[in-house]
Amino acid sequence: MSTEVAQGKHFQAGKLKVEIYDSSQTAGAAAAQATAAALQRLAKNDGDIAVIFATGASQIPTLQALTALSGLPWERVVGFHMDEYEKMQPNHPASFCGYMRERLTGRVPMKEFHEIDGLAPDPEQFCRDYAAKLRAASPQLCLLGIGENGHLAFNDPPVADFNDPLDMKIVTLDAACRAQQFAEGWFKSVDEVPERALTLTIPTLFRVPQLITSVPGPRKAHIVYRALTEPVSTECPATLLRTHPDCTVYLDSESAAELKDMLAAQKA
Repeated sequence: MSTEVAQGKHFQAGKLKVEIYDSSQTAGAAAAQATAAALQRLAKNDGDIAVIFATGASQIPTLQALTALSGLPWERVVGFHMDEYEKMQPNHPASFCGYMRERLTGRVPMKEFHEIDGLAPDPEQFCRDYAAKLRAASPQLCLLGIGENGHLAFNDPPVADFNDPLDMKIVTLDAACRAQQFAEGWFKSVDEVPERALTLTIPTLFRVPQLITSVPGPRKAHIVYRALTEPVSTECPATLLRTHPDCTVYLDSESAAELKDMLAAQKA
């Protein structure tokens, strides 16, 4: 396993550790190295290593770097992902199942990966069954991102609940979320973006002891600023990351573009 990673800028916002790199590739490589170190540490214990993986454009550099590393205990990793569109065919370019097959499970020999079935005939029952599997596995690591509206998984501001009684639920996506999915090139028009999705809830994500958050690109600059500066609230669900005991967010120069004042204050 290579340990060469470009040097980045480091600071904290609340409990949240922030690392900034020159490019999405170097930020992704740093997030991948942190993930690899966590997997190696968890492999010292007996049993499976349960990990939750996010999808989306923000995760591509991290997954590319991670799956290129050698010597990782993939044969013990049981994977979960955090969301999927309702009624989504797995061969659609926007399918998160298809995304995982192409960028993760097709590249490394994982022990098992539990896909979220957007075509499940009874989505509510599927959510309950998937949540039970997740509880039993007790994930120790989660790779995630932040949406342009501040969402974590598909917990958009209108449906985000920091005390959600459910582990997984069906949600209606807000306009900003659907616009992001179109802008990232997953759909031919915004009208094609499904209106509903199955998602892990925020308490489910926050039960995981370690969060590795990749947020590159210019479209994320303002929401990164909001996540690090606004009061913690569901108006920007990502603000809650500042309260997690072990969360690191990896930015590139573009997503960190609005943090100049914060960086200057750290140096003062």
